[in-house]
Amino acid sequence: MSETPDIAPAQGTRSAEEQQIEVFEIRIGYAFRSRALLLLALTHPSWTQLNGGESNQRLEFLGDSVLSLILARELYERMPQKREGTLTHCRAALAKRALLSNLALELGIDKVIRLSEAEERNGGRSRESILEDTLEALVGALYLDSSFDVARGVVMCWYGDLRARLGGLLSAHNPKGQLQELVQPSMGNEAISYMVISEDGPPHMRSYTVRVDIGGKNMGEGSGSSKKEAEENAARAALATFQVT
Repeated sequence: MSETPDIAPAQGTRSAEEQQIEVFEIRIGYAFRSRALLLLALTHPSWTQLNGGESNQRLEFLGDSVLSLILARELYERMPQKREGTLTHCRAALAKRALLSNLALELGIDKVIRLSEAEERNGGRSRESILEDTLEALVGALYLDSSFDVARGVVMCWYGDLRARLGGLLSAHNPKGQLQELVQPSMGNEAISYMVISEDGPPHMRSYTVRVDIGGKNMGEGSGSSKKEAEENAARAALATFQVT
């Protein structure tokens, strides 16, 4: 009796991970030439502790710089009339952890990160620091797999309407800086002043209330557990006044 030959898997059969990765590539708008590079970008250090190999930490280091340059270049070209300070604030707002982790969720990075079982049980797929780091590693992998211009185009597609992204970010990220940028052209650098008008609570739980004056006129007040926080909240109140008037 002849032996039954082994049945080879049909060509084109893909693992669940491969199918998931292909869907992910569609979602991010880029198909990697090096699948190994993409998988490296998605490999958290906890995975390598059990499985060996390299984690995405070096790619994260690279991607952080590439992303910063992409944002700097984009803002430089889109905002020709803005000063260095404004550009710096905008770039910092667009690279904040909260925004990057949200971008990672929008792209579905949380579904394809390679984590250890322990990290998974501890909520690693939704942890902002892991999402941010993986997104930056992905940017680094994009750059290595293509070019700066290609990576820039893909990344800016992730951000979408940059003006809309920036809309609510600047006042939240650096309200004092935004207020200065708004007032300085017409009133000069010395027009804004902050004054502590009250301090309450015991030494270990102080609460401060600060008033911001612009051109000698009270434009808003804010409170906080530090003078800096109170000044920022006062600046937000002033910005809200400018938006209404």
